[in-house]
Amino acid sequence: MDLIRLGIIGCGNVLEAYAPQCERLRAGGLAELVVACGRESQRKRAAALGVPRFTTREADVLGSPDVDVVVILASMPQHARLARAALEAGQHVLLEKPLATRFADARELLALAERKQRRLVCAPFTILSPTFQVIARRLRAGEIGAPCLARARYGWSGPWWSGWFYREGGGALFDLGVYSLTSLTGLLGPVRRVSAFAGVAIPEREVNGRRIAVEAEDNAQVLLDFGNACFGAVSCGFTMQQYRSPALEIYGSQGVLQMLGDDWDPDGYEMWRNDAACWQVFKETTPDWPWTDGLRHLVECLRSGAVPLVAPAQALHVLEVMLKAQQSARDGRALELETSFTPPIPMPADPEEAAHRQHDRTRAHVEAPRGGTG
Repeated sequence: MDLIRLGIIGCGNVLEAYAPQCERLRAGGLAELVVACGRESQRKRAAALGVPRFTTREADVLGSPDVDVVVILASMPQHARLARAALEAGQHVLLEKPLATRFADARELLALAERKQRRLVCAPFTILSPTFQVIARRLRAGEIGAPCLARARYGWSGPWWSGWFYREGGGALFDLGVYSLTSLTGLLGPVRRVSAFAGVAIPEREVNGRRIAVEAEDNAQVLLDFGNACFGAVSCGFTMQQYRSPALEIYGSQGVLQMLGDDWDPDGYEMWRNDAACWQVFKETTPDWPWTDGLRHLVECLRSGAVPLVAPAQALHVLEVMLKAQQSARDGRALELETSFTPPIPMPADPEEAAHRQHDRTRAHVEAPRGGTG
């Protein structure tokens, strides 16, 4: 099969992560980057990252007979417009998160992709990491019993290079909460109800040396009802200066699973099982796993005819959760979700999975004496 030809729209900071992924695909004989579109001020950056042809015209990518897959790395408010144009032209689409900033636009994209019989995949690609996959397999196998509670977090002090993060169409939920929500729904399935607090904690930010007013939420706490008395919580914000807590925590009726590091950059995981009566720590086996792995996954699926594990229906559901969380924060009430999706079945175990280094972190549980104190 010929190399799948890639065209990128958006040559900002995120290009620095996708360019190496494109080079790996080229070296592996799978795909090649043929053109990237950005602002004139980004031409030198694109050249330094090995972009073979740079343009400032979207039309050189959208609908181009030389481009099979359009990779959209532009700002969030531009996602729906660009994806719609690419799908209409018969091209496959990979989008950085989120799928869109308006629910109606996102739903239209899914319908258009189905009508055109083209693949539509959307970041984040956290469910593809080997660490996520082993956690998903252990959860699905019932190793910690029935999930009861879950917690996820992601945040930092906030962007300083572009003001749109803090305006309508940006915000902490679209930029940060989307990771945690994608991971939790990937493990626990669709959300049934959402309730949230969200607001502006730091009213002014410095962006490119000037002060701007913050309009979109920079701080959010989201409560999730997955049904069957299984509840989750997501903390996110441009308000987290540092943290040392696990990225994900799943509390089951018979144990606990915790992902260490960030879900987009895992650092192994740890597990408690009541029958083992100790913490077991599993070292990260793929420390160089790239968060742009969705591009590799899409290319391989296109070449093999397989259906991507990263489903647009999940991206649509996560977008609805975020939009309903924003509405819940304004209205002060819990809201029902309309969308749903089928949770992805974990990939088969890698033979090297057993190579995780395991350590018992606590002494075996000693049962307390029974009976009263007298």
